[in-house]
Amino acid sequence: MTEQKVAVVTGASSGIGAATARRLAADGFDVVLTARRTERIEQLAKEIGGRAYTLDVTDRAAVDAFAAELGRVDVLVNNAGGAFGAESVETGDPADWLAMYEVNVLGVLHVTQALLPALRATGDGTVLILSSTAALAAYEGGGGYIAAKMAAHGIAGTLRLELCGEPIRVIEIAPGMVKSDGFAVTRFRGDEAKAAAVYQGVAEPLTSEDVADTISWAVTRPSHVNIDLLVVRPRAQAANHKVHRV
Repeated sequence: MTEQKVAVVTGASSGIGAATARRLAADGFDVVLTARRTERIEQLAKEIGGRAYTLDVTDRAAVDAFAAELGRVDVLVNNAGGAFGAESVETGDPADWLAMYEVNVLGVLHVTQALLPALRATGDGTVLILSSTAALAAYEGGGGYIAAKMAAHGIAGTLRLELCGEPIRVIEIAPGMVKSDGFAVTRFRGDEAKAAAVYQGVAEPLTSEDVADTISWAVTRPSHVNIDLLVVRPRAQAANHKVHRV
């Protein structure tokens, strides 16, 4: 009997992470959900038949302890991240930049380093890094987030080169405008009006489920197929700075 494949999803308490956990469970994976919000991931784990681990990806000791408990890992979805603030480079708070770097960059580094031995041991592992179109093109008011996601993009490209010849794929998914739970609200420090304005007039921004569907497709390709970089946007968004509004 074939052993069930295990997928780890970070930042799985809401938004894209939660949608991805649901989708991968539907795909037949044993899903391990991690996030800082214990109640949310425990509830979702119960719903999908997965496992919940409270984890702050910026805490290396906690990540190492988590990895030591896991055992088998076939797929790692590095989803945990976020944007804090929309100030200019000139006026941005260095504390916000540091927080974004820690979760979007060092969080990816910590979890990937800790789980690579288990991914390698399966003989067919997949590391997926969820970056952003911010990793590929700058826009005003996004300096800290852009810098962090460009660094995550750099990790994906470098890791793919370094693991070439080993049985591990490295995939990067870069979403554009996604209307997901809490992302814009967090960025604008709880200002619901500013958060809503981001999507105003956009008929159909991407949903968390759209991105989860893309992730599912990428990680379930045949083993010899690697989706190096997949950019996914709503039809209404041609570029970071070009969005059709009605």
